Amino acid sequence: MISLKLIYKILFVSILTIALVSCSDPWSDRETNDENLKLTLKEAILNNPETSKFAEALVKTGYDKVLASSLTYTVFVPTNDAMDQVPVSILNNTDNLVLFVSNHITPAIYSTVRDKASEKIIMYSNKYLTFSGTNTIGDATITTPDQYAKNGVFHIVNKPLTPKLNIWQYVNAVSSSSAMSKYMVSLTELNIYKADSIAKLVTAPGVYADSLSNSYLRNVYNLNNEKNSYTLFLMDDGSYTTEVDKLKPYLIKNNAARSDTYASYFTVRDMAFPKAYLPNELPNELTTRFGVKIPIDKTQIIGSPIVLSNGIIYRMKKMDVTLENRLLTKIIEGENNTSYFPSTSGNRATIFYRDRKDPANILYNDIAQYHRVTEGPNFFINYTASDMYSTKYKVYWRAINEQSNVFQQRLIVGSVFKADGTIDLTTSLMAFPYMGIDVKKYDEVYIGEFPLAQAGDINTISLVAAATTTIGNNSLTLDYLKFVPVIK
Repeated sequence: MISLKLIYKILFVSILTIALVSCSDPWSDRETNDENLKLTLKEAILNNPETSKFAEALVKTGYDKVLASSLTYTVFVPTNDAMDQVPVSILNNTDNLVLFVSNHITPAIYSTVRDKASEKIIMYSNKYLTFSGTNTIGDATITTPDQYAKNGVFHIVNKPLTPKLNIWQYVNAVSSSSAMSKYMVSLTELNIYKADSIAKLVTAPGVYADSLSNSYLRNVYNLNNEKNSYTLFLMDDGSYTTEVDKLKPYLIKNNAARSDTYASYFTVRDMAFPKAYLPNELPNELTTRFGVKIPIDKTQIIGSPIVLSNGIIYRMKKMDVTLENRLLTKIIEGENNTSYFPSTSGNRATIFYRDRKDPANILYNDIAQYHRVTEGPNFFINYTASDMYSTKYKVYWRAINEQSNVFQQRLIVGSVFKADGTIDLTTSLMAFPYMGIDVKKYDEVYIGEFPLAQAGDINTISLVAAATTTIGNNSLTLDYLKFVPVIK
């Protein structure tokens, strides 16, 4: 028999993760002359011949003592026929049986008299089950509802509510036979971003360590989170390899292993979505949180969807995502600058973050610097660009000049500053020539292109003022920059 100390430890951990909120008020309206109200949930379930087998499991695990306490609970009790469906690997294993029983108990009152069409409720197993309509919990049907007792309510159900793996647990379980799963799990050790390496150093070991330190769970979706629901498209090895190989020329790093790691990451990050899509809900296209449009070819789904505790996995024979969809245009908003130079307080007073409307009455935000008495021949407003591909980029800007005169500005990509504060043009990635900014022209302007040999971040992109101390001729303005990747 399981010790009460272990059971109460499980209950304590569960309670720390939830807010105990009753979903309806029938508890206060229950029939006070019901004989069951003289019994605890333990006694009511043990006394019911239809639920005797689940009652045995309660006693074996010590949960009978929990259901005899003064706290209130809802229990979804499988019939004896339903208990006959439970594998012996659960019934004959202490830990498995504790998890199984706890997945039928929640520390709140849930009646079938409800005004919510659907809600997720947390069980003592720390798994969430969806209570749908008035008679469906998880994938079971309530056959005898609202059996009230002195300390709660129980519903008799036609299926056992066997705890399911969550998506991340499933990915781990198949990592030895799935190349995509193996890669996702490897990101518990490998890093994509600097913050990931820091997280791995500070995260304490434990069941939720991956949620905090795995580069996929940190940067895409936490597929280990039981509360939310997700859909994951798990590609077969052939399709996974094909999609990774498409991206390799655009994610060239300083060594082949890093290139493979990043090509794999940018492939799999677009395979997860923040909703559990049932087969009849799957659209023909989904857009990832990163803006990539993913076509969903339902003819490529292998077998039935894998329904898990926090979502659905579809095994896919093929996921054909075009490079036109993958290689996203990078847009840098003018008002989102990272720094400026010279960075004295006087210069900051000449920078304006503006809200404006164009002639079509469309609101835009931009940055403008003007009417400045210079400290030197140039002024810089600086930006960064992250996750750039190794390819050629076509560059555009929209720059709105509200002065009465045309002024000159230029863009330098990959700026490298000398000790005197000027830019070393010989080591910058690209120094575009000065261009005139016409008065009140709202069109996007093509300014040129540049190659990027290695994928990654561009730490400094500088908008540079004309080298003159004439007030009004050394202004700067920018609505946005647009970097459009070119397919090789």
